[in-house]
Amino acid sequence: MFPSRQNNSPYVRAQTSVTQVMLKVLLALLPAIGTYVWLFGIGVLVQLLLASVTALVAEAAMLKLRGKPTGMFLSDLSAIVTAWLIALAFPSIAPWWVIVLGTAFAIVIAKHLYGGLGQNPFNPAMVAYCVMIVAFPALMSQWPAAGLDNATQLARIFGQSGTIDALTGATPLDALRTGLRESGATVAQTLGGPAFGWAGGKGWEWIAAAYALGGAFLLQQRIITWHIPAAFLGGLAVIAGIAALANGSNFPGPLYHLATGGSMLGAFFILTDPVSGATTPRGKLLFGVGAALLTWIIRSFGAYPDGIAFATLLMNLCVPILDMKTQPPVFGHKNH
Repeated sequence: MFPSRQNNSPYVRAQTSVTQVMLKVLLALLPAIGTYVWLFGIGVLVQLLLASVTALVAEAAMLKLRGKPTGMFLSDLSAIVTAWLIALAFPSIAPWWVIVLGTAFAIVIAKHLYGGLGQNPFNPAMVAYCVMIVAFPALMSQWPAAGLDNATQLARIFGQSGTIDALTGATPLDALRTGLRESGATVAQTLGGPAFGWAGGKGWEWIAAAYALGGAFLLQQRIITWHIPAAFLGGLAVIAGIAALANGSNFPGPLYHLATGGSMLGAFFILTDPVSGATTPRGKLLFGVGAALLTWIIRSFGAYPDGIAFATLLMNLCVPILDMKTQPPVFGHKNH
């Protein structure tokens, strides 16, 4: 007789593969993608497909040039996650070559020229966004207007229509900035316009809620920790609340900032990147608060309507010192 197997220590935790982690991130994005399609049409699905194909081709090419096994690295889904984040951050009716060029830049320059997966100091998706919005600001401002039919979206993506103004609408952040700076309207007057809904941009508040739902799934699965989302969203709410109390006619309140733009996408899917983000608990909190402050400053005073991407890259620069200064003391040693 063999002795019965008992559940005794020591315990060894099973390693979670990169593929499993990336698959859960993709699953967490599905509610927002479904909401996006429901509210604004199929343009985002086309962009997701274009970005995914481009990412896989660029990844395979770079792996071959570097002499790495293509099968193992292509199947880890990291390139697909980057592609999906780019597609969701870019306008869903931007010309096809914009998403292709941006995705290729993210994979080749921002990822592989730094050594590939796990070596990149900057978030590749946000590098692509910043490069493309600086290079092609007009094209990166072409967002679908509510009710834009699918045929027109496809025509715009593949360059078969010419009139931009009739096809697109300003983002809620851009509409607010224009109203405050150019027309001299107050926040309350501007938010009463057709571009805005009950909390933020019309329709976009539901997409933000879907991102938050996906983020809750990542937290429940322990793919991410609470530190960065809580610090970023809490910091953004506090900063926006103080500004609104001080001058409510020029600065919108916390709910607007949380429900509009890329706040929820940034909080749960971009700033939490384990490679380019902070790794210590205190470092994550400082990282999130710093990103919140920069986002609010860029939104309120900068030339670009949303500051998530630029804030992410600026905080990526601070990660080495944040991690160095917030390392917990080694067990048994004093923290001098």
